[in-house]
Amino acid sequence: MAALICGSLAYDTIMVFPDQFKNHILPDKVHILNVSFLVPRMRREFGGCAGNIAYNLKLLGGDPIPMATVGGDFGPYREWFNEQGITLAHVKAIDELFTPQAFITTDLDNNQITAFHPGAMMRSYENHVKDVPNVSIGIVSPDGYEGMLQNATEFHAAGIPFIFDPGQAMPLFNGEELRNFITQADYVTVNDYESNLLQERTGWSAQDIAGKVKAYIVTRGPKGAEIHADGQLHKVPPAHERRVTDPTGCGDAFRAGLIFGIEKGYDWMTIGRLGNLMGALKVEHPGTQNQRFDYDEFAEQFRQQFGYALT
Repeated sequence: MAALICGSLAYDTIMVFPDQFKNHILPDKVHILNVSFLVPRMRREFGGCAGNIAYNLKLLGGDPIPMATVGGDFGPYREWFNEQGITLAHVKAIDELFTPQAFITTDLDNNQITAFHPGAMMRSYENHVKDVPNVSIGIVSPDGYEGMLQNATEFHAAGIPFIFDPGQAMPLFNGEELRNFITQADYVTVNDYESNLLQERTGWSAQDIAGKVKAYIVTRGPKGAEIHADGQLHKVPPAHERRVTDPTGCGDAFRAGLIFGIEKGYDWMTIGRLGNLMGALKVEHPGTQNQRFDYDEFAEQFRQQFGYALT
């Protein structure tokens, strides 16, 4: 059985400004802002939440099916996923549009200015969960507004357990819509900032949300994760990275570990540790899909970090 990964496939164009933005932006002139930054370092990465989750799940030996809408410029990404053995049967190309893409400029203080073009993502509603056979679990990750609403409704109607992962798409939805997502979902996962925002938008406490799903998972970066499940709070310790290179995509890597652990039926502390270790291994590499390992290598890292073996 497969995991259906609903969300975006995107290009990330990452540029480095070898100075500080604050040296070139006059605070009293922001109303007439007109600045240009020379960025001698640039790289283009494969990204998007669905792409990143699918890539990481494949590393673990899972069977991900990404579902997304992309543009006429998707060719290089298609070749990349074909090389990884990830199916693109439910990725729809809309030739007259661009694939979603983010243009990210980072300064020496790690401040970022990002422009995001959604492109074909805005027509993600043209794909349907109900058209994908043999799905055992799904995730609704950041995507087009109509697509996210539709995917959650179709997962729920089909009786397929799914994770609601609002992420950066949370501002698209009002409180009632977010409450509907939660009541339809089996699991909800957010980072600690998003958790506060979700509680504010819905008017529900963390305990309220946890009472409506099988698990409410909150990632806390270097502090690990907290999982509210079965009336308990599981405080999951972090995994330790060997070096910090780039945190971009850590949350998506965590979600791949989460899906894998749920599919395997592990206990919540093990599932959280799987996610934390996936995030730590991602941190060690630039971009979101440049880490390389197989399941045996991952399992050995898990044993070394947490003192017991995955079964």
